[in-house]
Amino acid sequence: MTTLAARHITVRRSGRLILDDVCLSASAGEFVAVIGPNGAGKSTLLAALAGLWRPDHGDVELDGRGLHQIASRTLAVRRAYLPQNPRCEWPLSVERLVALGLTPILPAIGGLPPQHLRRIEQVLALCDLSDRRLQAITTLSGGELTRAMLARALVTDPQILIADEPIAGLDPRHAIDTMQRLAAYARDGKLVIASLHDLTLAARYASRIFAIAAGKAMGDGPTGATLTAELLRRTFD
Repeated sequence: MTTLAARHITVRRSGRLILDDVCLSASAGEFVAVIGPNGAGKSTLLAALAGLWRPDHGDVELDGRGLHQIASRTLAVRRAYLPQNPRCEWPLSVERLVALGLTPILPAIGGLPPQHLRRIEQVLALCDLSDRRLQAITTLSGGELTRAMLARALVTDPQILIADEPIAGLDPRHAIDTMQRLAAYARDGKLVIASLHDLTLAARYASRIFAIAAGKAMGDGPTGATLTAELLRRTFD
């Protein structure tokens, strides 16, 4: 079973303590919603879990191995990361942007194999972007770009999906669609970890809550038992 674990990680930036001895272990089949106020350390935690930021102390392990010990190509195949506020300056088509997610598994030469073309079509449909496939991404709305980036993250069917504010800027319909998709992805045996500000949608769809404030873990456990008035008071003051 896939298990991703942050073990007593501490992160400092410019002398400021961002994460303070944080522990989080999550396994396949879970949808973990990371909640907390602005500046709590959520994005830094997700970047560390994705292997994009190495902690000053502690370690992040995938199935018992430190992320820094895993080849970058192998890690890229096993986990996908969706950044907060994605940007793209090149006028690629939506279809081409999604295809970039296949980079770790593409053959060295030649065009896209038929199975990859079919997978691109599938994730475009999943993210309600089939009619935008040939549109330049520089002409998309913010919400459409977020959905395109999610499609890019999903195209390789990774074992782990780490998403930083995946519903930011989405209209209600697409926010709910995205949360349903993430929950279904976890039910299919994948691990989903996403930072969220919408506590109603977190309560409705996430199987587990991990709360953080001022760089410290405030609560962790099954959604129904963990997302209490007391936790919200301590976490959001």
